[in-house]
Amino acid sequence: MKKTQLKTFYLTALITIGFSAMGHSQQGTVVVNEDPAIANLLKLKKEINSNEKNSNRYKIQIYSGHLSRAESIKSSFNGSVGQWNSQLVFEAPNYKVWVGNFRKRLEADRALVEVQKKFGDAFIFKPLKEKN
Repeated sequence: MKKTQLKTFYLTALITIGFSAMGHSQQGTVVVNEDPAIANLLKLKKEINSNEKNSNRYKIQIYSGHLSRAESIKSSFNGSVGQWNSQLVFEAPNYKVWVGNFRKRLEADRALVEVQKKFGDAFIFKPLKEKN
């Protein structure tokens, strides 16, 4: 072989090996070893955030009045619509049933559409944070 043919052969072989190696380097498996405590902490954080009574998030009020009726309404909500947390709150002189803990008004609006199918007088509000 001539020198130019030999150089071309080596160059072609080198390029072929390079592309071949790059094509195989994209395969593999990634294993993430996560401490189980992280999942527990995230679950606890979600629970704490959803149970915040004096948060600055949107809520839906479905009832305001006497205690016995408020308990009945809360039970009825949990049995029918119940995909959001409900809570019984006392604000003198009435007991109120609040639903949800929505970060954005759009989330609350979407939930309100579902809640109003069963509780037509429901409305959205944003409670004021209590100062410590």
